[in-house]
Amino acid sequence: MSDSFEQFRQQLHSQVERAQTMGVSQSDLVAGAQHIGSWLSREVDPKNPEQRLLKELWQVSDTKEQQALASCLVKFADKAQPARR
Repeated sequence: MSDSFEQFRQQLHSQVERAQTMGVSQSDLVAGAQHIGSWLSREVDPKNPEQRLLKELWQVSDTKEQQALASCLVKFADKAQPARR
């Protein structure tokens, strides 16, 4: 895995872990990820191939599919190994 991809995954993991510690439910995490995904898709130019893929998947998906993508991203982040220090 590239360093940038691993950094992206660790950043997502950290944010999901923080939200869970604060008591945010899984469904609220997914809703938040879906909201952020929509904003990113509209407003942010992808900086690498992974971001480009996510943007393009998001743009061709309907609302239900976007919810599934958001759910997968939350699970992906949740399962990441903590960063080594």
